[in-house]
Amino acid sequence: MAQKTTPPAANTKRKVNSSEKYNSGSRAKKARTEPLKKASSDDSDSSDSVDDGGAEVDSLPPRARAVQEAERAKAASNGSGKTAETGLSAKESHAKQKQLALERRNAKPLADELQRTKKLWERLRRKSHVPKEERQQLVDELYGIITGRVKDFVLKHDAVRAVQTAIKYSTPTQRKQIAKELQGTYAQLAESRYAKFLIGKLLVQNDAEIRDMIIPEFYGKVRKLINHSEASWILDDVYRSVATKEQKAYLLREWYGPEFALFRQPDNTNATADLSEILAKEPSKRAIVLKYLCDMTNGLIQKKLTGFTMLHDAMLQYFLNLKPESEELKEFSEVVRGDDNGDLLKNMAFTKSGARLVCLLLAHGGAKDRKQILKTFKDAFQPMCGDAYGHMIILAAYDLIDDTVLTFKTIFPEILGKSEEKDTHNITFLANDLNARITICYLFEGQSKSLFPSSHASDLEILNEIHEIRKTTSKKDPEIRHKELVAALSAQLLAAVASSPSDLVQTSFGCQFVTDVLLSAQGDKTSVLEAIASTAASDPTPVVSEDALAPPLPHISLTPHGGKMFRTLIAGGRFDKEAGAVKRIDPPLNFADILYPVIKEHVIQWAAGPSSFTVLALLEAPDFTSKQELLKTLRSERKTLEKVAVEETANQKAKAEADKTKPKGARRPKQGQSKLGGNQGTRLLLEKLGN
Repeated sequence: MAQKTTPPAANTKRKVNSSEKYNSGSRAKKARTEPLKKASSDDSDSSDSVDDGGAEVDSLPPRARAVQEAERAKAASNGSGKTAETGLSAKESHAKQKQLALERRNAKPLADELQRTKKLWERLRRKSHVPKEERQQLVDELYGIITGRVKDFVLKHDAVRAVQTAIKYSTPTQRKQIAKELQGTYAQLAESRYAKFLIGKLLVQNDAEIRDMIIPEFYGKVRKLINHSEASWILDDVYRSVATKEQKAYLLREWYGPEFALFRQPDNTNATADLSEILAKEPSKRAIVLKYLCDMTNGLIQKKLTGFTMLHDAMLQYFLNLKPESEELKEFSEVVRGDDNGDLLKNMAFTKSGARLVCLLLAHGGAKDRKQILKTFKDAFQPMCGDAYGHMIILAAYDLIDDTVLTFKTIFPEILGKSEEKDTHNITFLANDLNARITICYLFEGQSKSLFPSSHASDLEILNEIHEIRKTTSKKDPEIRHKELVAALSAQLLAAVASSPSDLVQTSFGCQFVTDVLLSAQGDKTSVLEAIASTAASDPTPVVSEDALAPPLPHISLTPHGGKMFRTLIAGGRFDKEAGAVKRIDPPLNFADILYPVIKEHVIQWAAGPSSFTVLALLEAPDFTSKQELLKTLRSERKTLEKVAVEETANQKAKAEADKTKPKGARRPKQGQSKLGGNQGTRLLLEKLGN
């Protein structure tokens, strides 16, 4: 029968002596190591046996194993700092280990060559410290080492950098030689963490022969490579920036099913990646192809690999081949909108196919869907407005979302700014950027040619596409929608123009922006007109500067865009080709009376200079009250104006000299068709003066 033990009293405390108190923190550690000490005290094989109370070495945690080895080394030590087994000190043992490591490294294949390439790379990578002659010698030596053995070097993380450096300083012949040696291994190199950059080095020179060696090796392997953590990025880079139209088609077709990867069309045929054309030829494969394509896209979305251009192209092809208002389309829209953190939508905004797809989702979606998509981009509107593709989503939001209050509160604070200082900076950027200016001026000008040049023809195609769809999905009249947005935007734009007029009128885009705001914005524009007129308040005589690096900015009267802006504001509207006259706004600007007092002192220089048409516009303005005073001033300087009217200007002289130096086959102006020399605006002013 077990003996019953009496528990200690509740209020009694055992005294802890100082030695126990000091060692109490390591008591558990000591308890763990004591069996190891016991086991290590015996050199027999049975000392590590579990039955004897020891522990198997392989089953011990790393920390306990280290303690065990230290105890054994201490027990084997003879007290002189040397171990009993080797008779070497710790320093001597460490030196011996280094020697053994060096011998093992030297025993590997190409050890000497690899060591030499590293030294050459260390020297070559310091570009500014190596003279040109020495660099050429180093490159030649490097090529002498790697030629014929490139495959042995490229899969080593330290040697592949030397090969990349060799390509950097190589001749076209040497690059092609390396590319040929690596044929058959490019898919393997793309999967390598370091060797994938070698592919980029070979392709960055835009050599068509090298490109046609590398890209075909990815055929049939797209599904594997696009799902690989390393290869996916180099594959997409090649697809986006290097591949030809035909090569892109071959790569994208593999998203449609295994047969497109296994059975590739001959190179002499015009392969297409347009899924609608493929399904039109073989409609029976529609369900199979769409399922395969959906599975591939969903797989990448689930892995958060949503930044690939190839993925966005495939998603667009899938969407375009779904029937409107079908369950498939609704499910696809939910997948895109339901991505965590909106990374998929944000990445799509910066590719051509992705931006178009977002615009189509906005066009086909309901009010709630559009609101969800718009809020996803809340922190991305600023970079989107300046992007070649992202700005289209902002235009689509203007044209599709009926809730203009939501559009205004979501988009404008992000792109314009939320403080007066930020407003000025952001609006100056918006006015002068080729893409960002469209996101503001579109509300004023619509689809004008000046806003959408030939480089932005695809923008007009997308706008026409979504305008056709919105006939059945949007309710508000387009003109009313734009007017409401302009009304919400006007005060902020007018304040920004009034605070920094000189920054805006320095460029042609800035002058176009100012003209749009003053003609179309709503509110009191008096202070803004005065601010714009003040930019002309100095002597327009050109200033000659000796500092060629920082020449002074030309006076606004000497710039063509400045003169055009002043003429439009003086006329009070834009010229309507159909009506054959200027369509004046209401209320009128009366800018002629604001500008004339500012330029009155130098009006003759304006009349005799590049902005002579601005003075002519003053005389033709119906609301100009100082017309007689201006005529009197011009008549007093008739001789000066007559001289300027017939003398060739500096620009005309430069053009005449350029025509003389043109080659024989170049086009030249025919006799009798060349314009008269002299200032044409001044000539028309003299006609206004009469006799």
